[in-house]
Amino acid sequence: MRRSATALAACALLAAGFGPPRPQEGAVTLPMPVPCKIDALLESPGGSIEFQLEVRAPRPKQTTPTFALRNGARGEDLVWIERWETPPGGLALHVDSYDSHLEITGRDAGGVLRGRWRKLRGPNEWAELPFRGTVQPATAAPPPVLDPAPPPIAGRWTVKFSSSDEAAVGVFTHPEPGRVAGTFLTTLGDYRYLAGRWDAALGRWNLSCFDGAHAFLFAAKVEQDGSLAGEFWSGATWHETWKATRDEGAALPDPFGLTRAAEKVDLSKLVFIAQDRSRVSLADPQFAGKARIVQLFGTWCPNCNDEATYLRDLHRRFKNQGLSVVGLAFELSGDEERDLAQLGRFAARHQVEYPLLLAGKSDKQEASKRFPLIDHVRAYPTTVFLRADGSVRAVHQGFSGPATGAEHQKLRQDFERLIAELLR
Repeated sequence: MRRSATALAACALLAAGFGPPRPQEGAVTLPMPVPCKIDALLESPGGSIEFQLEVRAPRPKQTTPTFALRNGARGEDLVWIERWETPPGGLALHVDSYDSHLEITGRDAGGVLRGRWRKLRGPNEWAELPFRGTVQPATAAPPPVLDPAPPPIAGRWTVKFSSSDEAAVGVFTHPEPGRVAGTFLTTLGDYRYLAGRWDAALGRWNLSCFDGAHAFLFAAKVEQDGSLAGEFWSGATWHETWKATRDEGAALPDPFGLTRAAEKVDLSKLVFIAQDRSRVSLADPQFAGKARIVQLFGTWCPNCNDEATYLRDLHRRFKNQGLSVVGLAFELSGDEERDLAQLGRFAARHQVEYPLLLAGKSDKQEASKRFPLIDHVRAYPTTVFLRADGSVRAVHQGFSGPATGAEHQKLRQDFERLIAELLR
């Protein structure tokens, strides 16, 4: 997903609230041993997007392996594969909630696994990148970084992407010599967990992420004045440049001040499609409450997935006190049946108990017409807090997820302060 301009919310899919998928049934033959690790990469126009595919032995009371994607060495960025199958001589791994598919089709003469990654981008439009992987023992350590003394970039940076008029914030650490981890924060959301290493041949830092939903590669060269000159590739088609300067005080504007509430709108006129294909309005009694949260989201958006996990928990904590939550989904395909099926997968993955309604396509101009409670839909997610009478108390643009650390903790405090106020 490439959201307008630069800032798109980001990486890697959502360990929080996720567990291993249900086991596959029946005898299978895999094109690799079990357990093992696969040092994998996607071949993007800017270079290799490195990640690891873990093939885990069956869990207790299971008969077949489980699979997970990992970017870097942190447990929080683990991505469980939802479904898999074994076509002749290969392996197909599916992240159905993102309509994403990693297909291993065979080996080359050197024993390297080959295949491709495909993901739906829009009606009958697919993103695709070549895949390569080398099987390693399950206990194999990450390959060493040959140059242990590259120029450090740990710290906080003000970042300017060429496609955006708004500044972003880069936050980087060096978990070990020659390696880098971090994220970019933007007014639309964060890029989640990025990880990478020093590329001595090109004289640059690479940070990347493959989460099943997106394939990102950021490259950064340290200039003589200490600034960063960077490039960004998303999938096979998007490329832009960026620059960064050190700024330990770098911060985004207040996310509650970026999108404005419109004049009071008749909620009965805001009609959307429920999972049973009935048409319901936001004035329906099932959405009433002392405090109401309306989330504008897409199942294709990692930040939206992050927020859904948090909203699920808020709903469970406060529903008996009068909190109502509803999600309005703006989807990619425009096919009602397909998009409703995606909503069902999303709800199951996050164990969402509040209603999810199909609101339309992900186009922001169209979404703004479909939801006139705010001046414009600029970001997925956008979170609207309503009073009991249906008037807007606050609008929050974007979502700073767990990868942002202190920013995420502040967001949680702000959300829960608002909920407490509305529930009085």
